[in-house]
Amino acid sequence: MPVFSTDVLSKFAADLLAAGGLSPEEVSAVSRSLVDANLRGYDSHGLMRIPQYLTQVEKGEITSHAKFEVLNDAPALLTVDAHWGFGQVQAGRLVERLIEKAKSSGVAVGTMIHCAHIGRLGEYVETAAAAETVALLMVNNHGGVMRVAPPGGKAPRLSTNPIALGIPNSDEPIIMDFCTCVSAEGKVRVMKIAGEKCPDGWLLDSNGQPTNDPEGLYTTPPGTILPMGGKQTYKGFGLSLMVEILSGALSGGVCARAVPVNQIGNCVFMLVLDPTYFGGVEHFREEVASLTEFIRSCPTIDGVDRITLPGDPERDILKHKQSEGVSLDEGNWQQLVALAEKLGVALP
Repeated sequence: MPVFSTDVLSKFAADLLAAGGLSPEEVSAVSRSLVDANLRGYDSHGLMRIPQYLTQVEKGEITSHAKFEVLNDAPALLTVDAHWGFGQVQAGRLVERLIEKAKSSGVAVGTMIHCAHIGRLGEYVETAAAAETVALLMVNNHGGVMRVAPPGGKAPRLSTNPIALGIPNSDEPIIMDFCTCVSAEGKVRVMKIAGEKCPDGWLLDSNGQPTNDPEGLYTTPPGTILPMGGKQTYKGFGLSLMVEILSGALSGGVCARAVPVNQIGNCVFMLVLDPTYFGGVEHFREEVASLTEFIRSCPTIDGVDRITLPGDPERDILKHKQSEGVSLDEGNWQQLVALAEKLGVALP
């Protein structure tokens, strides 16, 4: 596997995106987001997305220089049409506006439709947590493709429907970022391109039978990714259903349906809260710090060195990759090599 420093990888990503026709603002936002995802162990939302994004640009499914059109702007409310602009740019604008509103009124709710893939959700709730606000973020894929079957079913009915929450806590914010199914579709795609098998309990083939072959997700008819919690419980699928409704229906966007009406993108729902307006920011800081210290003090079982909280694994991976470099598997690296050759971009 090739291994790159952060600076080298960032320049390569920026060069590819610039050669693909993105504006300087788009190059900066998208390359930073993708490299940050690789640095935190989210390779499914990292540089492997560049060929996909540029293909979507060529097809007219992503619009460069897209307008950020505010449809409804109230003290604690913002609804936006992203006009299929780059998700990292448009979602970045959304979270900045919502933080400002929450600082003014205590609470801000925002939705966004017609947005391209916004990338790693944790990025945006980390931004909110850094501003000492609490954030909840969720997206569907604008009804563009389905990957998850309901318990007892063998045909997909919902997308992977991720959700993220961010809680400020000094320099160790609590960050939850996960799909409401067993795995992000991007992770399956990474393994498919790399020629690897998926772990047990991830996939069902088109007949509803367990499979480790990532190709099984992309057959006709398609296979499915299991809901979080497995196929025998409605916990994961039920949560995914709520994400679908809040992101798609409430926003004025599109929910899953038999025949998609638009390209793949994200409908977005985000809630931002400022603790100052509730129990007070000092009380909030003290309680969160006390709670996390209490949890970390839990005695550990044999073989466990420490108690980890949401956000710890990403920080650990970040520290390691910043010093040791970022590795890319051969399959995904070769896709980037082919794209660089096509665009006339020098390889690092």
